[in-house]
Amino acid sequence: MDKKFEQLVYALLGGALTVKEKIETNNDEIKACQEKSEEKARTFIDEMAQRGEEEKDQFRERFKNILKEVIVELKLATKDDLEKLRQERDK
Repeated sequence: MDKKFEQLVYALLGGALTVKEKIETNNDEIKACQEKSEEKARTFIDEMAQRGEEEKDQFRERFKNILKEVIVELKLATKDDLEKLRQERDK
C-alpha cells in the first residue's frame, strides 16, 4: 500500500508541476499580449495626435479663407485698405 500511496503523491506532484508550468507559460503569453496592446495603444494615440495637428492646420486655413470671404462680402476695410488711405491722405 505504501507503493500506491507513493505513486499517488508523485502523480499529484507531477500534475501540480505541469499546472505550474502551464500557468507560467500562459502568464508569459499574457504579458507579451499586454505589452503588444500597450505598444499598439501608444502608436494609436501618437497617430491620433499627429492627425489632430494636421487637422488643426487645415481647419485654421479653412477658417482664414472663410473670414476673408466674409470681409470681402461685407466690404469691410482691411489693413491694406487703411494703409492705402493713410498714404493718400499724407500726400
